[in-house]
Amino acid sequence: MAIKKTPNINQPEYTQCHRCVMDNISDPNISFDNEGFCSYCNEYFLTIETSSENNQAQKNKIENLIKKIKKEGTSKKYDCIVGVSGGLDSAYLVYKLVELGLKPIAVHFDNGWNSETAIQNIEKLLQKLNVDLYTYVCDWEEFKSVQLSFLKAGVVDVELVTDHAISAALYKASEKFNTKYIFQGHNQSSEFILPETWIHWKNDALNIKSIHKRYSNTSLNTFPFLTFFKEYWHVKFRKTQYIYFLDYISYSKKEATKILVENFGWKPYGAKHNESIFTRFYQNYILPVKFNIDKRKAHLSSLICSGQITREEALEELKIKPWETEETKQDKVYVLKKLGVSEDNFDKWMKEPPKNHLDFPSYLTRHNKIILSIKSLIGKK
Repeated sequence: MAIKKTPNINQPEYTQCHRCVMDNISDPNISFDNEGFCSYCNEYFLTIETSSENNQAQKNKIENLIKKIKKEGTSKKYDCIVGVSGGLDSAYLVYKLVELGLKPIAVHFDNGWNSETAIQNIEKLLQKLNVDLYTYVCDWEEFKSVQLSFLKAGVVDVELVTDHAISAALYKASEKFNTKYIFQGHNQSSEFILPETWIHWKNDALNIKSIHKRYSNTSLNTFPFLTFFKEYWHVKFRKTQYIYFLDYISYSKKEATKILVENFGWKPYGAKHNESIFTRFYQNYILPVKFNIDKRKAHLSSLICSGQITREEALEELKIKPWETEETKQDKVYVLKKLGVSEDNFDKWMKEPPKNHLDFPSYLTRHNKIILSIKSLIGKK
């Protein structure tokens, strides 16, 4: 049984975990126990141990759910939605769903940043599996204006724009194709470690609208928003379900890559989320240069903890400085040209002090105010 370690408050100025590769450079909230293990991987093993104790129950749960989806979708062309980005996780997920005998329709959110490899990977995979594709295309000028607003704002989670739109598009597709079941390629065992300060709550439509309104006059007519009330309606009344199928099976990225390459001519991207040119630039340049965040540390640490790579392999990969590579230099030229931003303006934004997402209106702060108001009224009574 895993034992929760006692934090070591006398840690030196720089500390890196002795088990994974997380450190205190970009995350001041990290802590280390007396054995040099960080709070993230300790939490990983506590969580995984807890879930492993319920393995059979989890297996029964997903098997019963698959049977239910098949039964409800007997007379339908599609019995579920599956989100596809072109990345490894979502591609392997489609493969597994078809293998199980489900009838998914693949839904892709096109924000204008797909790499050519991603487009080819999606086409080859779905064609060979005989899976139909529905693409939600957002107006480029609208999407560009939202991304530019986030870059000007200086908040850390620029990818909130895309991640939120993907969720909203999937919910819309579930209505369009009359199914309550949405499969997503997230996998906890290989993506568990991620500091909260590196991201913002992905369903915060108000935060996106607020930041965009501050820095742009563009109207958003095609951008898919998932408002608080819309999500509530889906979950509570329509009973729409998000299903993270890869959490219910033994999932190895190396094995998944091998299957996709050998059977579908799938081409790897070299790193997580590199199927998107903007995401690749965001992770390889914007995060480390402006926010001193190297997201590879979290990705690699999850893979270390799940036994998919060694710590030595991760440390070797971290020797590469992606913000200095020729590929990143080319990405910078491409991204700035596509966004219509001069290098001088972009570099100026990069040097400005970062801002917190909560410096702008947010569902989180709005709800807190409501709760405080209710407490105040109760107190007065």
